[in-house]
Amino acid sequence: MTHGLDKTKVLIEALPYIQRFAGKILVVKYGGNAMTDPELESSFARDIVLLKTVGLNPIVVHGGGPQVDRLLKRLGQESDRIDGMRVTDPATMEIAEMVLGGQVNKSIVNLINQHGGRAIGLTGKDGKLIQAQKLLMEKTDADGNIQKIDLGLVGEVTHVNTDVLEMFTQSDLIPVIAPLGVDEHGNTYNINADLVAGKVAEAIGAEKLILLTNISGVLDENKNLLTGLTTQDVDRLIETGVIYGGMIPKVGCALDAVKGGVVSAHIVDGRVPHATLLEIFTDHGVGTLISNQVNH
Repeated sequence: MTHGLDKTKVLIEALPYIQRFAGKILVVKYGGNAMTDPELESSFARDIVLLKTVGLNPIVVHGGGPQVDRLLKRLGQESDRIDGMRVTDPATMEIAEMVLGGQVNKSIVNLINQHGGRAIGLTGKDGKLIQAQKLLMEKTDADGNIQKIDLGLVGEVTHVNTDVLEMFTQSDLIPVIAPLGVDEHGNTYNINADLVAGKVAEAIGAEKLILLTNISGVLDENKNLLTGLTTQDVDRLIETGVIYGGMIPKVGCALDAVKGGVVSAHIVDGRVPHATLLEIFTDHGVGTLISNQVNH
């Protein structure tokens, strides 16, 4: 009986959130551990199907770096990295496109469909969805001079054609996007999936951007989870060095999205089963929420 009441409490707690977000668009970036553990893969797929079933409109953007690395290794190839960014020559790009746009994308689509959804796989090349240009990485040398580093076929988003996505969000289809973009000359670029998710969320006016990651969220100096932050808080934490290293690009992506009109961005621990549902439909959530005001 108690167990049944606990379940009822969870449903009642979720109700106002379901009502508030009905019809709204959520962009979920999917990657990391959640993508390589079969149990977490199933939990993610069920979350996405449930979101669509109760009237929200999820758009999934996925990564797949480890899968690209595995195939490169099998083929006896390796790609260099500079500050965590993959140097992508034409041969590596061919493999990245095959893995991201083919193998990884279709396995996520298949998983969502197996759990009762209707997913459709896209890359940024479909319908000119993601227009891109070459990304030149800026690096400061020992003398304080800024150098621009060419990473090959690594891109940044210049434009998102939202009409392609609106066609799906207004139906029962769930778009699943591989982070590949194309420039005006038809060159394909590999783009960081967090950046693609952020730009898609901004362009389509999403209610939420959810970045599933391999950490519990943004931590303070004492390694405690910070659950609610304003954009000003985040700027301050970066300035004071509390947010540093590999977290800066992820937090920067969330920050840009909120400053660009997304109502809230969430950095969520993808290692927690059903993390997406817990973050959206419960009072406490499971990660860090970034907004212009602190509330859920």
